[in-house]
Amino acid sequence: MNRLKFFLHYLALAGVIVLGAALRFWHLDLKPLWLDEVITGLFSLGRTYNDVPLDIVFPLSTLKQIFTLKPDVSCAEIAHTLATQSTHPPLFFCLMHGWLKLLSHEYGHGATVPLLLSTDLRSLPAIFGVGAIAAIYWLGRIAFFPAVGLMTAAIMAVSPFGVYLSQEARHYTLPVLLITLALVGFIQIQQDLEKNRQTGWRVWLGWGVVNSIAFYVHYFFVLAFVAQLVTLLTIFYWRRRSLKIHTWVGLSLTILGIVLSFLPWLPVLLGHSGRSETSWLPSPHNVAPLYQTLVGWLLMAIALPVESQPLWIAIPSGLLMLLFGCWLGWQIYNFFKGKTQLTASGGRTQVNPSRFKPLSYSAIFTLGSFTLCVLLQFLAIVYLLDKDITIAPRYHFVYYPALCALLGAMLTIGNAAKELPTENAQENFDGNARTQHKRQDRYLLLSPQSSVVLLVSLLSSVFVVSNLAFLKPFNPLQVSHHMNLEPTVPLMVVVGYHDSQDVALGLSFALAVEKIRAPRIGDFEPEDEKAYFAFLNAKPTYDALWQNLSAIQTPLESPLNLWVVAPGLKRVDYPQSLALAEPTSCTIDSTQHYRIGVPYQLYRCR
Repeated sequence: MNRLKFFLHYLALAGVIVLGAALRFWHLDLKPLWLDEVITGLFSLGRTYNDVPLDIVFPLSTLKQIFTLKPDVSCAEIAHTLATQSTHPPLFFCLMHGWLKLLSHEYGHGATVPLLLSTDLRSLPAIFGVGAIAAIYWLGRIAFFPAVGLMTAAIMAVSPFGVYLSQEARHYTLPVLLITLALVGFIQIQQDLEKNRQTGWRVWLGWGVVNSIAFYVHYFFVLAFVAQLVTLLTIFYWRRRSLKIHTWVGLSLTILGIVLSFLPWLPVLLGHSGRSETSWLPSPHNVAPLYQTLVGWLLMAIALPVESQPLWIAIPSGLLMLLFGCWLGWQIYNFFKGKTQLTASGGRTQVNPSRFKPLSYSAIFTLGSFTLCVLLQFLAIVYLLDKDITIAPRYHFVYYPALCALLGAMLTIGNAAKELPTENAQENFDGNARTQHKRQDRYLLLSPQSSVVLLVSLLSSVFVVSNLAFLKPFNPLQVSHHMNLEPTVPLMVVVGYHDSQDVALGLSFALAVEKIRAPRIGDFEPEDEKAYFAFLNAKPTYDALWQNLSAIQTPLESPLNLWVVAPGLKRVDYPQSLALAEPTSCTIDSTQHYRIGVPYQLYRCR
């Protein structure tokens, strides 16, 4: 029987990983690349902003040249580009460059074209996302017992937030994976302290290496590292009488190694902190960051169609999400209040989760303290630095693995308790967690509560991959459909730019339009040259752009549709008419004005 349970346990784990992989790779190319993903594409392909044609008109076919891989670019060159043109550490982009080189062999040298770019760029984060599922299983198993590991892996596998991050061509799933691995070492150190056991040098080394690597993947990992350090020092203080010198030496040497490993990039980080690319974060509005954080938590478990939906869909979906959040919050409240009910032989008793000693309760405290430390740092950034990072749910990735592990533990521990005879429940909960759950540790116990959470999250993930939830910022797909209002009419799009962010935004619109007007790979027939783009300098004011536009020579013949994307411009400030090179003049179409993050206006030219 034990062998059967062992087999079923790992069969279930394999099924969870396969399900998580299927969700993450499903419809990878459905959504156009948005601004941040375009930045990933440029730098990972070995390109820079200097490769983008500015202040001239170019056809959509030029996108093939802009987004073609430069295989000979080194990681050092990519790092230099990021140091001077972006605000990110280099490791993820170097890995992505290597991944694209690997994929390019399949298509032929230099054959990575825009029509494949979304799949190519998003596939590597999806792989890291699948790896995070396996890693979170390890974390749940180490911190609690195997059934918790399996439940935690299932939660992450179907989490709409996890699927959303995995389908972003950005450096989020790699730090999620690394944070999870760091928490494994973190929990192992905590358990060694709990049992007065010496932490092996391999644990210290592994924990230090993972933390060092993560610093070169995303700057927000600093928050995770500080949270680990504060929690460990708190535990050290409580156990200061029993601590041995080798524990302090191990911690000190590991921290020293981590700090020294990041010193070469530290001046770049300090330079990045003052760059304009972070100016998009707004100032906090009273208590808005608090409820935005709650919404971020909710989106980790449920995401129904709310964005850009008609009211008859958005309102019921929002109410259902709120009700689910209240229900889940009530389950968590009951757990911490010790209201877990055991039903066996017709009897009923109550068990306090804090009696899961010495392992489970301490792990809950440790992961909870880590999460609390990260949240306090979030609030410090929001209210002290005046940068509301809670406005973007994706930044909650820093403590996402810890929340998955905590939720998995809460849903599993109470359910595992049901398997114990009522009359012996309290006695059985007093032993070591691995011993007391000997019968439960090789398979996943599904309670009605955990089943509801998993099914709701699975449905939400289907909405995510279907582009009904977690819509891309600036919604390039919808913008491209607006711009392609009349597919047979020649199209020209002018994007006013103040900085590189505006250029990347314009490129995301260009890629989306190109996907509609040239739906097949290599389909760049003459009619496709009826679509042109131009990036025109809008500094110091848009008056300079209107003047430059009048001198633009376009190969398109009238009539043509001219769309002007003007970040920061109010609708009333769009001129009623615009002049292109003689003899073309353009008149505003007041019925075709939109704003999805930035305004864009149609002019009809004759």
